[in-house]
Amino acid sequence: MEAYSVAVITVSDRAFKGEYPDRSGPLAKSMWSEQGGRVVFDRIVPDDEGLIGDAIKSAVAARAQVVFTTGGTGVGPRDVTAEATSKLVDYELAGIAQAIRQRGQASVPTAIISRGIVGVLTVGGKRAVVINAAGSTGAVKDAIEVVAPLVPHIVDQLVGGDH
Repeated sequence: MEAYSVAVITVSDRAFKGEYPDRSGPLAKSMWSEQGGRVVFDRIVPDDEGLIGDAIKSAVAARAQVVFTTGGTGVGPRDVTAEATSKLVDYELAGIAQAIRQRGQASVPTAIISRGIVGVLTVGGKRAVVINAAGSTGAVKDAIEVVAPLVPHIVDQLVGGDH
């Protein structure tokens, strides 16, 4: 299979404002590239449901087959990545989201609190999988380690491949 296309979207008010450097987004881009992905879209957005949703849709319009978000999955009042994502997905892949939380929980007990989802969405006739990770480098590492082995099969299925 040829390289799949990946979008990385960092959701963070402070990184968007330049108050601190985004560490999770660059790590995600590097890890996806190491796993065989081709990063075609990269954006930092504030914790705003509409802007998150717009970025996800723009990523799919830019032909990303995998949309990976980092940040905004907690229980704080500005953590709205799961809400933005859930409004866009056609269906969830709940087992993958749970596996990501379980991987994180092994080293960080509060990882189980993450509300990130994984699901399939369609934008303008293009299908993609969206993966929400928490906004830390550890969470990015855990999520990509769980999902990366599955992505070639998921992408193949999105375009009508056989089981």
